[in-house]
Amino acid sequence: MRTPRSLLPLLLVLLSAAALLTVADSQERKNYVVHLEPRDDAGGDSAGSLEEWHRSFLPEATLDSAADDGPRIIHSYSHVLTGFAARLTDAEAEALRSKEGCLRLYPEEFLPLATTHSPGFLGLHMGKDGFWSRSGFGRGVVIGLLDTGILPSHPSFNDAGLPPPPKKWKGTCQFRSIAGGGCSNKVIGARAFGSAAINNTAPPVDDAGHGTHTASTAAGNFVQNADVRGNAHGTASGMAPHAHLAIYKVCTRSRCSIMDIVAGLDAAVKDGVDVLSFSISATDGAQFNYDLIAIATFKAMEHGIFVSAAAGNDGPTAGSITNGAPWMLTVAAGTMDRAIRTTVRLGNGQEFDGESLFQPRNNTAGRPLPLVFPGRNGDPEARDCSTLVETEVRGKVVLCESRSITEHVEQGQMVSAYGGAGMILMNKAAEGYTTFADAHVLPASHVSYAAGSKIAAYVKSTPKPTATITFRGTVMSSSPAPSVAFFSSRGPNKASPGILKPDITGPGMNILAAWAPSEMHPQFADDVSLTFFMESGTSMSTPHLSGIAAIIKSLHPSWSPAAIKSAIMTSSNTADHTGVPIKDEQYRRASFYGMGAGYVNPSRAVDPGLVYDLSAGEYVAYLCGLGLGDDGVKEITGRRIACAKLKAITEAELNYPSLVVKLLSHPITVRRTVTNVGKANSVYKAVVDMPKGVSVVVRPPMLRFTKVNEKQSFTVTVRWNGPPAVGGAEGNLKWVSSEHEVRSPIVIPPAKAAA
Repeated sequence: MRTPRSLLPLLLVLLSAAALLTVADSQERKNYVVHLEPRDDAGGDSAGSLEEWHRSFLPEATLDSAADDGPRIIHSYSHVLTGFAARLTDAEAEALRSKEGCLRLYPEEFLPLATTHSPGFLGLHMGKDGFWSRSGFGRGVVIGLLDTGILPSHPSFNDAGLPPPPKKWKGTCQFRSIAGGGCSNKVIGARAFGSAAINNTAPPVDDAGHGTHTASTAAGNFVQNADVRGNAHGTASGMAPHAHLAIYKVCTRSRCSIMDIVAGLDAAVKDGVDVLSFSISATDGAQFNYDLIAIATFKAMEHGIFVSAAAGNDGPTAGSITNGAPWMLTVAAGTMDRAIRTTVRLGNGQEFDGESLFQPRNNTAGRPLPLVFPGRNGDPEARDCSTLVETEVRGKVVLCESRSITEHVEQGQMVSAYGGAGMILMNKAAEGYTTFADAHVLPASHVSYAAGSKIAAYVKSTPKPTATITFRGTVMSSSPAPSVAFFSSRGPNKASPGILKPDITGPGMNILAAWAPSEMHPQFADDVSLTFFMESGTSMSTPHLSGIAAIIKSLHPSWSPAAIKSAIMTSSNTADHTGVPIKDEQYRRASFYGMGAGYVNPSRAVDPGLVYDLSAGEYVAYLCGLGLGDDGVKEITGRRIACAKLKAITEAELNYPSLVVKLLSHPITVRRTVTNVGKANSVYKAVVDMPKGVSVVVRPPMLRFTKVNEKQSFTVTVRWNGPPAVGGAEGNLKWVSSEHEVRSPIVIPPAKAAA
């Protein structure tokens, strides 16, 4: 069809405008991380010469226009990555990609944050003869946290009983001019990066509450009479209360720029931290040479730094694990035996327990109230109370289905805004029995899917349903506990399915820790008396393991990150506090793909007997075996590697504390080496616990040690006794002595995954 002449001028204007927009879009500068080839020269390590070298990679047009709207180079990396972060147009980025020495450009991405009774639940008790006291409560160890900053004036960060920073410490503090709190012998360093620093002018003050919470969980000092609105009362402390803290603010509220994260990791390695706590989710399943977190933490590991990282909050979906590199400890989230109890009583006499941090002295008006379920007819928006009608809910208790774990309070606010008198929040089927003690704004009870389904059936069965919510406060010794939280991300690890991930489970549900006023919790933003708060997530379980690693490091300063990880994994529990197998969110037996090796047991981890150690060279052989090629391995290690000249190993051959065997019809034999870190003269016997359909033979079946740090090797041969089980199999290999039980999970993936 021909265009009428009268429309041609308008069409030309529109086409010109579109062309201008396209040009403008291509000239807009975007942020990139630029990964470079490792330098051959050993010199030029000063900050000035490093940035000068980085600037040499920028196109001339970029250098000429550097003054237009700020510097082009945002960060220059020196310790965990060869490269820099810069602001580039599309054309400049394309020119840089083709420049010799440039390996890869990563467009800026934002990673999400992965968001007290726990020391006692984990067996950490005060007393002169306890291992916690013997460790000096982590004395002398520096824990670096990459998070949203910290509120340094919080009582959890007092430095009573702490020594000055260790002589090796090279970090800096940006709190010196802040009134009411700053760096001390507890918080020995604090920096903010990039967007988290607001143009590098603001100090690393916590604007989300998250960083203060995780820092105090890892290493908060003792604070008596801690509680949240009268709940969970007791003495609060972190896992390593006398460890030092180094704060790297790389996130603002819930946004964490990958450029700033790498800059924070780079600074932490340079400063001299011993442990890194990383409560941020990485890219799900990315190949390691495309994963900047995996690349940066490999360098941290080479510097002897232990890295504890969040598994992510995308469970219970299989394969949702993040931070899955084997040189990191990947931490899942589990429950404890403490509940902030509520009880729902229906008009027919049925009662169901739930949880809520909102614990008013009175019940829902002290008498049964009408109960309504807006979603009883199947409307999904009504079911989760996204749409409500005031006349239907005013003065009533409203049953709502859970949306996401971050929207529970908002759902209650919606019910309250429409005049509801109370809320019963029921889980979706996939969320099972995991319930949260949230800070609701009205009388509420969060109940399991099973309970919610029965409550919904009751509403449909009677013309005038009623309910009362009773508030019971803090209840201890609840069961089953621990269990795996539904949101905790699951294995297998897509980037390397032959390495079991997660590695370990720690407390991650309803964790009481220090809190900073935050816009993320506007209902409490003006309450200056609220100094502690409850949060849930693998963000919370991760600093528990960071603090425990600091305790082990304090007692065993010469141990490698791999040895510390082995101690944590092989000493963990697979039974709950009643002695039965740990359960998942559906109250089924938890899989190793859900809980890792088990639930952390610090009292055994400090004295594991044997450890499975690993060197950087063994990780390189493993990376070659993954098939990444010389270039891919070079991107991770930061040095030129010729895999053909190395003896590459398979995933199963890596000297890891757990064993994944992709078993089909033929037997598979793998070799492991253990180091004696217990008594000099020790004898260990192999004990295998596997399903009847699987045969496991260990040679030799007994290990005899005559000195400390002696190494001995053994082989494990796994075969099916009959036809392969479609669903795979799980079990354990235990090395048992008179004083120790060193347990390694054995996992045979389902047939489809193993093929």
